[in-house]
Amino acid sequence: MRRLLIFILGWCGAFYIVLLRLTLRLRAVNDPRPQLKAEGKTYVYAILHSQQLNFVLFSDDVPIAAMVSGSKDGDVLVPPCRVRKIIPVRGSSRKRGKDKGGSRALVTMIKHVKAGIPGLLAVDGPRGPRSTVHWGIVDLALKTDSLIIVAGIFPRRRFILKKTWDRTQIPWPLTKMEGRFRPPIDPKDFADRTSLRAHVAAELLALEQEFDPNEARYAVGLTDQQTSRPQVLPPA
Repeated sequence: MRRLLIFILGWCGAFYIVLLRLTLRLRAVNDPRPQLKAEGKTYVYAILHSQQLNFVLFSDDVPIAAMVSGSKDGDVLVPPCRVRKIIPVRGSSRKRGKDKGGSRALVTMIKHVKAGIPGLLAVDGPRGPRSTVHWGIVDLALKTDSLIIVAGIFPRRRFILKKTWDRTQIPWPLTKMEGRFRPPIDPKDFADRTSLRAHVAAELLALEQEFDPNEARYAVGLTDQQTSRPQVLPPA
């Protein structure tokens, strides 16, 4: 019964996504992707988990391979992704030392990116803390020799689910949505994985502070993976 309910919710959500997108006004600003494509460079997106639905709606760079949680709740996202020509790659990060499919999903993502399909990761997912950058985006970029595009989609009007850990955003119908981008990040410019991850986190925070300062107040920042104590990043 639960599987049937998830199936129904997923495809109802997909139908709603199709209708909602028809009402939206979309605009990409300072978009580096046309030049990167002209130069034959591969790239991967680093986004916030709270903006996943925004990206599904905005998606103008298809197909994209996107990491989607391997949980039953993640099943709800699969139909909306498919109708937007986003390839869902299922997997979650480790929990209590047990791999929940994240390693296998990363291998699949690597294959897609090497084939020229952009990869999309919600870097603080699936459980946060909000705005924390986990290692997946770093490993994906390094293993595919790809640039990292820190991006955000900002609806002018939206619902915010305030009780969710990431403060999930749902755009209103008939609203305007802008895609904003930070300068592409080349992993070769960094001495190690730690400094690269810190830079991605700083760029995500800078983007949100500039275009969504009210939500940026809830950013936790980069988490020290050894101590699990949050380290709030200063404004970039």
